[in-house]
Amino acid sequence: MGSIWEIDFYSRPILDANQKKVWEVLVCESPLDTNTKADSLFRYAQYCPSTQVNSGWLRTALQEAIDQAGKAPIKIRFFRRQMNNMITKACQDLGIPAQPSRRTLVLNQWLEQRMQEVYPQEPGYQGGTNPSVRLEKPLPQRLPDALEGQQWVFVSLTAEDLAQMPEWEIDFGEAFPLEFAQVSPETRIPGVLIFSSRALPLAGWMSGLELAFLKADTSEEAKLLLETGVTESWIVANIKKPQTLAEAKGFEQAKQKANGVHFLGVQSNPQAESFAGFWLLQEVNL
Repeated sequence: MGSIWEIDFYSRPILDANQKKVWEVLVCESPLDTNTKADSLFRYAQYCPSTQVNSGWLRTALQEAIDQAGKAPIKIRFFRRQMNNMITKACQDLGIPAQPSRRTLVLNQWLEQRMQEVYPQEPGYQGGTNPSVRLEKPLPQRLPDALEGQQWVFVSLTAEDLAQMPEWEIDFGEAFPLEFAQVSPETRIPGVLIFSSRALPLAGWMSGLELAFLKADTSEEAKLLLETGVTESWIVANIKKPQTLAEAKGFEQAKQKANGVHFLGVQSNPQAESFAGFWLLQEVNL
């Protein structure tokens, strides 16, 4: 499998000589398994004058990044939906699919670090908060009938257990090193297992969705939600039993203690020793 990149192209809290915001492109490689080493991931950064903010400049910068990396990624993720047209056009011109995604964990951390350590050192720095990218969310959708699981359950594993993921038999999945999320080996990581006779089609469908995180909504009409893309949300199951509602609340509490880290697994039945799908996820506030 080839590499996946995460990119951001947006203005920074820096003014140029004409008092215009300086823009910047950040490119970093997504970790794909729990063994990835941080220093092995490709990174590229370049400032862009406000007068040259267009898909042509971005395409040229991305081509330069590809030349430096030695190989183009198989897809590019980005979280700023307001930059959709420009990023998509630049990627299309390079023949690379671009997907809106909240699965930009390394990029989020890098941006945070640059906000604190890099931009304040630049001439023309303007302090202040980083503008939020939160968008209005549509109502959660039902899963397609053919893909609903027959059964599901809340479970947990330690971070140490999850580090063994590369040795498991998994058809579709993605992960990241737990130390990226500052989680210690003994931390209990909550998760959800879905059992379905159509486990493989379900996992295949999920793998094309840019999985972001699971959310147990414990309000009056409690439900388990799967968040995907930048704003999409799917109802995995309605939560009706008091015991399941208590487990859902426990899932959210455990998620908080694990810095938002959790997992989703898809199996054909509870006795299966392999996974049709398994994803390590992290809920982060963009």
